[in-house]
Amino acid sequence: MADVVVFDAMPSSAVLYARALVPRSRPAVAAGLPERTVTLLHYRSTAAELARYDAVCGFGLTDALPASWLHVLTFPLQLTLMTAPDFPLAPTGMVHVSNTMVQHRPTLITEAPELSVRAERLRPHRRGVLVDLVGEARLGGEPVWEGRSTYLSRAATLPGEAEAEASEPDADAELRTAGLWRLPADLGRRYAAVSGDVNPIHLNPLAAKAFGFPRTIVHGMWSHARVLAALQPRLPEAYEVAAQFTKPVLLPSTLRYAVAATGSGFAARLTDRSGEKVHLRLGLTVR
Repeated sequence: MADVVVFDAMPSSAVLYARALVPRSRPAVAAGLPERTVTLLHYRSTAAELARYDAVCGFGLTDALPASWLHVLTFPLQLTLMTAPDFPLAPTGMVHVSNTMVQHRPTLITEAPELSVRAERLRPHRRGVLVDLVGEARLGGEPVWEGRSTYLSRAATLPGEAEAEASEPDADAELRTAGLWRLPADLGRRYAAVSGDVNPIHLNPLAAKAFGFPRTIVHGMWSHARVLAALQPRLPEAYEVAAQFTKPVLLPSTLRYAVAATGSGFAARLTDRSGEKVHLRLGLTVR
């Protein structure tokens, strides 16, 4: 029987990260995932918190919540699942490798959706184990937004055939450079302050080095949100967007943003200044 955990206030990401840093034994990965859904009842965003998020990510302030903001709201629910004693993968060191979001219709700042998250599709990968954290926002019982975050744990293994690498979104699209974005050294701390994602690899150079990075790295969901912000004037009311985080972005750095219209929507890419090292691939489809 599935377990349902219900919150009437947003859990603290900082408290949950502190819990994640405490070493503990975990059940065998082969035992599978707990059947649990974490739900937050009717969260209403404030204009102040949304304005701070929009400023860091590049969105213009409107009455509609960015799709990536709804991911931010479900992230503490993801952490609640991943820090539970019966979750088989340790959240520290997990890498966010891809994200898909479906916006069925815009969610207005005056609305208070019910948010929920569950974990599914534990599966082998050539570098470890993948798991999906699936989020949903509902209004009046109807889904208005869905999100799927795929994480890689390199500290675990599972028997079986590894999942094939995902194909590049709109690989045949002819992308053209639309801007160079200069990312300051403190961007990880600034995004953490507005998103609640206080993973130390984004905040502290020593913590980043402990996980194999020469210096702090930017959040993948900042990169995702920044591309959506660049597309904001052309976004339809309903769409699906898929992003692949291919290489971490070290801070500070300069990113090259390239984009093209496609038959179904848009394709975009973030690379290093030279255009040779790809950090993010994104495909957006009008629904």
